[in-house]
Amino acid sequence: MTTSIPPVGSEAPDFVLRDQHGEEIRLASYRDRSNVVLVFYPYAFSGPCTGELAAIRDRPELFAQADAVVLGVSCDAMYSLRVFDDTERLGFSLLSDWWPHGAAASLYGVFDADRGCAVRGTFVIDKAGVVRWSVVNPIPQPRDLDDYAQGLAALGRELG
Repeated sequence: MTTSIPPVGSEAPDFVLRDQHGEEIRLASYRDRSNVVLVFYPYAFSGPCTGELAAIRDRPELFAQADAVVLGVSCDAMYSLRVFDDTERLGFSLLSDWWPHGAAASLYGVFDADRGCAVRGTFVIDKAGVVRWSVVNPIPQPRDLDDYAQGLAALGRELG
C-alpha cells in the first residue's frame, strides 16, 4: 500500500533492506552518525537510472561536504544490484526493495504499483532522522544533480 510522501520536517519512515552484498541496512542506524540521501530509482541497468547514479558516483565531494551517505533503492533483486554495482562501480549502497515488493518505496509514497517499481524520489534526511528536502519526478523525467546541492544545503551546510 502506498502512503503519501513524507513532508519536509517529518520523521523519515524507517525500514530494513538488504544491500547489493546481502547485508541488512536499517535507515535508523544512520541517526546521530550521518546525513542520508535516499535515492529511489526505477530500474538497474536502464539508461536514465544508470546515468543518474553514475552522476552521483562522479560527484562524491558534493555528498562528503554535507557529511551524507547515499543509499540507492530500487525494487530490483539483490543479485541484480550486485552485478549493477560491479559493472558501474557506483561505490555506495544499493538497497533491494524486492520483498515485500516495494514496501520501502510505498512508505515514501513513491511506489508505482502498475509498473512494480519506484518513481524517481529523493529524500535528504538529517542526522536526527528528519526529512529536510525531497523531490519526486515521474519515471521518464531524470533528476538534475544540481538539485542535490539545494537539498544538501537544507541541512544547514554551505556547499561550494
